[in-house]
Amino acid sequence: MASIHNIVSLEQLMKDLQNKIYYPIYFFTGDEPYYIDKVTDFIMQNVLTEPEKAFNQTVVYGKDADASAVTNTARRFPMMSNYQLVVLKEAQELKNFDDLVHYVENPLKSTILVINYKYKSLDKRKKIYKSLQEKAMIYESKKLYENKIPEWITTNLAKRKYRIEPKAAALLTEFLGNDLSRIANELDKLVIVLADNSKPITASDIENNIGISKEFNNFELQNALGTRDILKANQIINYFADNQKNNPMVQTISILYLYFSKILIYHSLSDKSRNNATASLKISPYFVPQYEIAARNYSASKVIQIISLLRDYDIKSKGFGNASAGPGDLLKELCFKILH
Repeated sequence: MASIHNIVSLEQLMKDLQNKIYYPIYFFTGDEPYYIDKVTDFIMQNVLTEPEKAFNQTVVYGKDADASAVTNTARRFPMMSNYQLVVLKEAQELKNFDDLVHYVENPLKSTILVINYKYKSLDKRKKIYKSLQEKAMIYESKKLYENKIPEWITTNLAKRKYRIEPKAAALLTEFLGNDLSRIANELDKLVIVLADNSKPITASDIENNIGISKEFNNFELQNALGTRDILKANQIINYFADNQKNNPMVQTISILYLYFSKILIYHSLSDKSRNNATASLKISPYFVPQYEIAARNYSASKVIQIISLLRDYDIKSKGFGNASAGPGDLLKELCFKILH
C-alpha cells in the first residue's frame, strides 16, 4: 500500500482512485458538498464489483447511527472480496463522532472507510482530527467564490464538448449563485435539451430552457446602470418591484454592491490594460469593456457615494429607519439616486 499523503488535492485523489490505489480511511470535509458527493459516488461505483457489493458495501447515515455501530461495521472482514467498503454519510450528525478515534488509530486494512463530514469543519485541536491526519486521506472541498463560477461552468461544459457564451455563463451564475450541485443539475438539463453542440449556448438558450429572463435580471440591471440607460434600468426595477419573490431586494443590493466595488477598483488601477483589469477585478476579459464604460459614466467620488447608498438601503430593506416603504419602492428610490 502506498504511503498516505494526508491532505490531498481533488486531482491527486481522483488519479489514485482511477489507478485503484486505495487507502483504509478517507475523510472528506468542507462546505462544498458537490465534490464530496462526486468522489464518494465514484468510490461506491468502482471499488467493488456488482456481485461484491451485495455483501461488502454498507452505507451508514450519521443521524441514524453512533460511533460504536460504525466501528463494529468497519471491523468486519470482507466476504469473497479483497475489500469491504463502509460509507459514513452526514458524519457531522454522528453521535459521539470523537469516539471513532479508536478505529482510526488502528484501522482494518481490508476495510475502506469513507467519512463524509459536510458543511462544517472538525475542530483541528481534537484527538480525532490529529488521528485522521496521521491515518486518513483527507480532502477538503471548499466553496468557489462566485467570480470563479462562470469559468467553472465553461470548463464543465467543455469536458462535454459544449461551449457557452460569457454572457450566458454570467446569467447562470447570477441566477444560481455558487451552488455547484444546482448548477451541475441545470447544465445536465441543457446538454440533454441542446443536442447540437456545434453552436455555443446563448442567453436565449438559458431563458428558453431554464426559465431565467435574459432581459430582467440583476446582470442586465447592473449593465443598464453602468451605461446609464435610464429607461432600461427603470423597466428592470419596475419588474423587480412587481416580482419581489423571484427578485429579492437583498440579492439585488448584494450584486450591485459587488459591481460598484469593482468599478471603484477599476478607477484605482494605474494600469488599466485589459489583462491587468481582468486580473485585478477577477472577471472574464469579455466583461472588461463594461467596466471601462461604467468608470467613464461614474467618477470615483460618485461610486463611493453609490456604495454608501447601497449600505443605507440594505439597512432600510431590513426595516431599520424605514417606517412604511416596501422593497419595490425602496428599489425605485435607490435606482433614481444612483442614476441622478
